[in-house]
Amino acid sequence: MVSIMNSGLGLLPNEPIKRGNFGKNTRIWQYVVILPGAVIGDDCNICSHCFIENDVIIGNRVTVKSGVQLWDGLRVADEVFIGPNVSFANDRFPRSKQRPERFLNTYVERGASIGAGAVILPGITIGRMAMVAAGSVVTRSVPPFAMVSGNPARIVKYLGATESDAEFPAIDLQGITKRMSSKVPGVYYVRMRKVVDPRGSLTVAQLKGEIPFDIKRVFMVFDVPSYETRGEHAHRACHQFLICPVGSCAVVVDDGMNREEYHLNRPDVGIHIPPMIWGIQYKYTLDALLLVLASELYDPSDYIRDYSDFLKVKGVS
Repeated sequence: MVSIMNSGLGLLPNEPIKRGNFGKNTRIWQYVVILPGAVIGDDCNICSHCFIENDVIIGNRVTVKSGVQLWDGLRVADEVFIGPNVSFANDRFPRSKQRPERFLNTYVERGASIGAGAVILPGITIGRMAMVAAGSVVTRSVPPFAMVSGNPARIVKYLGATESDAEFPAIDLQGITKRMSSKVPGVYYVRMRKVVDPRGSLTVAQLKGEIPFDIKRVFMVFDVPSYETRGEHAHRACHQFLICPVGSCAVVVDDGMNREEYHLNRPDVGIHIPPMIWGIQYKYTLDALLLVLASELYDPSDYIRDYSDFLKVKGVS
């Protein structure tokens, strides 16, 4: 049933409540205006002084705190939290009395949270389980599980990613290879052989040793602005081995169930990412150079670029 918490519920003046648009056990508090085309799911809590326009779809178990306006084109998935006074926009170039043919769709995916006073620009997606810090201005889509903050909002961490503090024991001057397993199955964090010499040090990585696959492609990533994120995809067949010989960056690996973050900050450390592992690189220093060794030639069909598609292929709900 819909629970009307107090007088002052709007819809529009003298507009009857269309209960077919409301799910079971959804609560609508006082002074809320809901236009008749809006759809609201089960077990939602719409707090006071909110406005919900016609072309809005809200999933189940959603919380919308006081003072929020949800405009045409907004799609809110299940279990989303929208904090007080969050502002959504749906027109990139608004003009008085000039209505666009259609408003841009903005998507807030399952389990995402948006903090108080955040501003969300139109036409973007707030990814699954992402978190937007209070007061942030979000000008571009937020990846799944990312936490963003600031104006403009930037990724500051990935939620649920255990930051690995793996430390290798000291090695002798001739060097030995060490390999540590990740909490993400199939991923290995590798300390390569290092030979120290007064004339300069040397790091060695050999095929079928440190590099567990035949290398068919090599590429480098550099000049990445520190706020940018690279990767954000998985490969169906390609193995990769990542080394950051100059500067540093962080690497997040994710199998759909487990997530871990590693820091590549020295030339004798690398990480092996096998197929069907979602990979992200971010927190680049301005001088960072990321070297990637790949087992396959470039093939666009080998990439899975949407996290939801990745979960489907992995069989993870």
